[in-house]
Amino acid sequence: MKQPILTVLKAGFIFIILLVTPVFCGRQSQTPAARPAKRLAPVKIGNRWGYIDTTGKFVINPQFDLAGFFFEGLAAVELDGRWGYIDTTGKFVINPQFYGAGPFSKGLAAVKFDGKYGYIDKTGRFVINPQFDLAGSFSKGLAAVKLDGRWGYIDTTGRFVINPQFDFAGSFSKGLAEVKLDGRWGYIDTTGRLVINPQFDFALPFSKGLAAVKLDGKYGYIDKTGRFVINPQFDLALPFSRVSARLRF
Repeated sequence: MKQPILTVLKAGFIFIILLVTPVFCGRQSQTPAARPAKRLAPVKIGNRWGYIDTTGKFVINPQFDLAGFFFEGLAAVELDGRWGYIDTTGKFVINPQFYGAGPFSKGLAAVKFDGKYGYIDKTGRFVINPQFDLAGSFSKGLAAVKLDGRWGYIDTTGRFVINPQFDFAGSFSKGLAEVKLDGRWGYIDTTGRLVINPQFDFALPFSKGLAAVKLDGKYGYIDKTGRFVINPQFDLALPFSRVSARLRF
């Protein structure tokens, strides 16, 4: 049976599939800390994944079990049940050996090894040894990790900067991160201070100064003070992009 890695560490593409699931690693929507590095898109033909360019031409032929976006020049791919990293030519830079692999951000990527999550550099060497139950990508120098059932934040040395205390914790975006505490969602700053108290049914990252939140079964948008700028009225709402937010009435 697949582990929660499916909703946590396949950051490069899982957001496409699970748009409204509280997934991680920066929602594994493209996290604020990392954006796709080259204009290659993972596509599936039959049971195999490969990569095409913007003309639709295969640059990397379908050969992988699963494939994520390129971040910082590398993409996590699964082959024969193990995860590794390829470059934009399709060559393995880090051989398949992990049970889960997230996107690189600030030179580090979260991977699962021997049942725990740690962080490797681009040579495949562990910089932070596997010790966490779950782990997300670095953003603003911090990464959300789960330990003994609670979420907190570590720095790039693996030291806890914000101790594990949350039911769930997302990546930092625009200086704030969404967290779940006692069943409600709010936002903290990089010191761990609650800036917007937990009060929502669900919360998404800030983008363009606004964040989509769910309250009493409907979605609206708040600003960084927690005030509703767009009142809850939608069945579903996603973060604002350069074009628009996707809304459903």
